Amino acid sequence: MSDISRIATIPTGQAGDSEVQDYFALLKPRVMSLVVFSGFAGMWVAPGFFDLHPVLIFTAILSLAIGAGAAGAFNMWYDRDIDSDMNRTKNRPLPAGRVDPDEALTFSIILSLLSFMTMGIALNWVAAFILGFANLFYTVIYTMVLKRRTPQNIVIGGAAGAFPPMIGYAAVTGNITLFSILLFSIIFLWTPPHFWALSLFANEDYKRAKIPMMPTVAGPLSTKRQMLIYTIILFPVTLAPSFLGYTGMLYGVSAFILSGFFIFTACRVLMDERVKSQKLMFGYSIFYLFALFLAMIIDKI
Repeated sequence: MSDISRIATIPTGQAGDSEVQDYFALLKPRVMSLVVFSGFAGMWVAPGFFDLHPVLIFTAILSLAIGAGAAGAFNMWYDRDIDSDMNRTKNRPLPAGRVDPDEALTFSIILSLLSFMTMGIALNWVAAFILGFANLFYTVIYTMVLKRRTPQNIVIGGAAGAFPPMIGYAAVTGNITLFSILLFSIIFLWTPPHFWALSLFANEDYKRAKIPMMPTVAGPLSTKRQMLIYTIILFPVTLAPSFLGYTGMLYGVSAFILSGFFIFTACRVLMDERVKSQKLMFGYSIFYLFALFLAMIIDKI
């Protein structure tokens, strides 16, 4: 059965029973929290942040959150057929029939336009266009084109999730600099090992949904080796802001320790077949990114 025909057959009988929390769930709040935090970090380290009016800071963060939520809602709308095949996602509002698909799509489009216009009018159009591009990249390039067709889906599509600190930086400065590109690169390189750690212990789910994640296509061993390579490449990139003078010693030392342990978790996954090691790396990867950007924020105080 084709993707389109499968999407059309997802039950919607209980769509009228949807509640506010179901629409909130469409926004992928856990993903949104990382987007907001990394975007705020990008704002915080940007020159001129402390001269920005608090209302504009709040507006920029709100625009980021709405834009990220809109992209998440579109992803759930488009992927509701494969979500119904996966234990991890089958209880989401759309595959469970608690939200009408047409309403979810409309919800996503309205929020996307709202976030773009708000960022452009309140802050600047450079930040707005980066936000809009990130949204389109996630919804079209990743969700509609890459996710179901190539094991490089996370590698290429991960760029969408790497834009928030660049957006935050541009919201303050109105431009793109080497520092903001480094912030983008940190998340871009972090994304593959983070998601591949998840796909290792959720491999059966991805197989059932016929999503070509790296462990399914290349096998667990090749995936683990690539995860280690990415964490090694990430190491000097996280140190670069300190070496180039954008941040101080506190961030540099924190990045060294945090990134070093990230490499250790990748080594452990490579040498250990247990699911426990894979879950440890996945859990640590989330903490790692929050801690890295928190260190960057504290370093600038």
